[in-house]
Amino acid sequence: MEVTSTEIGAALAVGISAIATGIAQAKIGTAAVAAILEKKEVTGIMILLIAIPETMVILGFVIAILLIYK
Repeated sequence: MEVTSTEIGAALAVGISAIATGIAQAKIGTAAVAAILEKKEVTGIMILLIAIPETMVILGFVIAILLIYK
C-alpha cells in the first residue's frame, strides 16, 4: 500500500489542528477554572469559550475530506 502526498497532507491537516486545539484548550481551561472560582456567574461563558477552539479540528477534518475526495 502506497501513501500519497495527498494522504499525508490530510493527516497533517487533522493532526496539527488537533494539537493546536489541545494547546488552546489547556490555556483557556486553566483561565476558565480560575474565573469560575472567583465568579460563579461566568460558568456558561467559560464553557462556550472552551468549546470555540474545537472549530479548528472540525475545519482541519473538512480540509482532509476535501483533499482525499477531490
